[in-house]
Amino acid sequence: MFALEFPSIDNLVKWPAYFGEGKIYEFNKIALIAVLALVIPSVMFVFSKRDLIPTGLQNIVELIVGFIDKQVVSSIIGPGGRPYLPLLLSLFLFVFFGNIFEIIPTFQMPGNARVAAPLFLALVVAVTYLTIGIKHHGLGYIKGVLFPPGVPKLVYILVTPIELLSTLILRPFSLTVRLFANMLAGHILLVTFGVLCIGLWDLFIPASILPFAPLVALTAYEGGVAFLQAYVFALLTAVYIDSSLHPHH
Repeated sequence: MFALEFPSIDNLVKWPAYFGEGKIYEFNKIALIAVLALVIPSVMFVFSKRDLIPTGLQNIVELIVGFIDKQVVSSIIGPGGRPYLPLLLSLFLFVFFGNIFEIIPTFQMPGNARVAAPLFLALVVAVTYLTIGIKHHGLGYIKGVLFPPGVPKLVYILVTPIELLSTLILRPFSLTVRLFANMLAGHILLVTFGVLCIGLWDLFIPASILPFAPLVALTAYEGGVAFLQAYVFALLTAVYIDSSLHPHH
């Protein structure tokens, strides 16, 4: 009797250590993806030429920078957001390359399907927008967040806890969960259809076409999700920075 055996959740998200197993410096596939997500865009920018007429790699780099500048910085923060372009660009590229390994053969795992990286990035974003708010408005920024002007004093009993929870907890929490959950869900879908393909291939080769077609479509779809999640992460970061720069708008 034929039966499919789906891998356990541990086999979907946990990987053996390349070295340092059980140690603080343990290095596995997830760590390798994080390193590559940092190194690849760095190499792209280092080796990109600075010609007046861009070609090759310079075209790609300028296209990415222009996209983040126009669609994230200018559209959300405005002209005053240019100092935050390097941060938003770095976040976008790190998240994108961490995601795209989901559809790269031999890797087939998004680094952001583990909660550690999304949580760390979300905390960096939280520290950033809080620091920006205090830098530009002093401690009055905190007062403005907790006690929005124009609100009746009695309503502060309800509004202040909500604003405190939203600014300090819900924002980084939503950034973390949105990225982590979307990438993990996509990874599980791809694994599911991959296992179905293998199982049906062993049972009856022509039948493997049935899950293979959705697998190809899902792979292309997850490539789009990898980009979209990186874009949304950068976009929401820009929204939070803008709210720190203009807290009463």
